[in-house]
Amino acid sequence: MPVVKLTESFIRNNLECPEGKQRIEMCDALEKGFYIEVRHTSHGEGTFYLRYKIHGKTYHQKIARTIDMSLADARKRAKTLKAEIALGSDPRGEEKARKAVLTFSDFFENNYLDHKKPRKRSWARDEQLYRLRIKTVFGHKRLNEITRQQIQSFHTALKNEGLAAATCNHHIKLLKHSLNLAIDWEMLDKNPVARVPLFFEDNKIEHFMDDVELNRLLTVLHTDENRPICQIALLLLSSGCRLNELLSAKWTDVNLEKGIFTIRATNAKSKKLRGVPLNESAIEVLNQLDTQGKFEYLFINRLTGKPYCNIHKVWHRLREKAGLKHLRLHDLRHQYASFLVNSGRTLYEVQQIFGHSTSVVTQRYSHLSTKVLNEAAQSASIKIREATTTAT
Repeated sequence: MPVVKLTESFIRNNLECPEGKQRIEMCDALEKGFYIEVRHTSHGEGTFYLRYKIHGKTYHQKIARTIDMSLADARKRAKTLKAEIALGSDPRGEEKARKAVLTFSDFFENNYLDHKKPRKRSWARDEQLYRLRIKTVFGHKRLNEITRQQIQSFHTALKNEGLAAATCNHHIKLLKHSLNLAIDWEMLDKNPVARVPLFFEDNKIEHFMDDVELNRLLTVLHTDENRPICQIALLLLSSGCRLNELLSAKWTDVNLEKGIFTIRATNAKSKKLRGVPLNESAIEVLNQLDTQGKFEYLFINRLTGKPYCNIHKVWHRLREKAGLKHLRLHDLRHQYASFLVNSGRTLYEVQQIFGHSTSVVTQRYSHLSTKVLNEAAQSASIKIREATTTAT
């Protein structure tokens, strides 16, 4: 353990481990406890360390490699550490505590997903967002190493990649939600995603059909040979249900006598039980199904004997056949709302049928009532004209 006056020249020319030794410590004559460790496997290179004692026990704190930090900066860092230690800090304890924190991958895969699988129906989507992009950037980082700047850079990179604003925001929301859970479990002190602004983009896409387009679609749905998928689309259009609500529907959920379709809480987006009134066109579709009394579910894929999971491929063919290439299955739900509103039904009635938790969601359909409002306003004009005629 030679004591030498460490200089830049000494470091350049004398960092060699004596033959027969595995390592050697070259202690600085100017700064007590400051030394360079040289190993026999690293010729011409070493590592700056600070040796210190706490409660009579000696510790060694690594500062940096000699090729990564200058001697002056290493000495300065050593002095800072000594000052912090004198005030009660313990660099080794803090380093040990930092390394004890889980990496994001460990936390997400072994804690977050295990917690969410029985509680969140869309946990598979969370896993997909994590696996495809989040894991690469943050998986190796410990929870307390993730910074707000890193989150914002990741958010921007997703947008530059060409992802939609809403998709970019979903990644950030997942990071925020998962790290909030880490805070709840006392694995993290603060959330670096807090106050990270989301991208704004109006993604409320709506494709409402006029009478001609509706007629074309109905013609296809009533004549195409793939009856099960056509019947699903017809029931979506006649009930305003979500696709998943129909694909998971059982015959025990349907009461044709009372005209009610019960959507179980496990299948509802709101996670609340609700009843959907069945009109004549919806009941007509249900009466045409050949699964009642034979299968548990309304719609069965006869090739697999199981309920349908995905019908989009057939739907794409049907909508192109009708000349409606941009019409989504979810647009049939919006079309049903337009039928109600433009027939003079109130937004409150639409809210109850659709199972919206607040009227704010239903408010998006308010513009559909323009025709009805114009007709209402026209009634005043009729009265004025009648009165004018009588006066003359």
